[in-house]
Amino acid sequence: MGLLRNIFGPSKEEIWIQLEQEINAQFIMKKSFLIDDSKVVLEHKNWTIVLDVFHRSTGKSTIPYTRMRCAYVNKDDFRFEIFKEGFFATIGKYFGMEDIEIEDKIFDDTFVLKSKNPDKIKALFKDEDIKNNFLALSSLAQFQVKVKDDEGYFGQHFPEGVDELYLEVVGIIKDIAQLKILFKLFAEIMDRLCEIGSAYETRPEIDLK
Repeated sequence: MGLLRNIFGPSKEEIWIQLEQEINAQFIMKKSFLIDDSKVVLEHKNWTIVLDVFHRSTGKSTIPYTRMRCAYVNKDDFRFEIFKEGFFATIGKYFGMEDIEIEDKIFDDTFVLKSKNPDKIKALFKDEDIKNNFLALSSLAQFQVKVKDDEGYFGQHFPEGVDELYLEVVGIIKDIAQLKILFKLFAEIMDRLCEIGSAYETRPEIDLK
């Protein structure tokens, strides 16, 4: 174990246990021989923010993704997607959504914002902390943040009016500083969605744990 740790660094579980202690979250170990459903769960006001890892098959290989989710009651059906400039894989899926700039050259050169509501997305990014935390994560490869209505055919289906703030990043993040920024970013986005009238502070009737 010591040799493997020297080669590959600390395990995901070690990092998540440290994260649990540093942000006052809960590390839930659910691991069997073939399946790892372990999670880190943070309660922020009436919302539950969940960090986990899932795998997606490409046919020839299976790629791990770090994922973060937070279900909430969407007040006005505001949806958006944010991804790094140059990451074109999902653009075709969002027909009707505009490319939006927030008049910050560094941010606009780094990220693509898409939404059917330009005023709302600009209002979201008037929060400097949200913008700065996105920029702090810009070294991550192929990551996206979006609002979606459920987790698709093979995932959870949400009650009417409940949406999910969702992030995925290619690979398993084991940088404790980046993981702390991700949790902070999600908490800030949820607070800001309430401030701009796009989320209720009530707890949604869904359990992501």
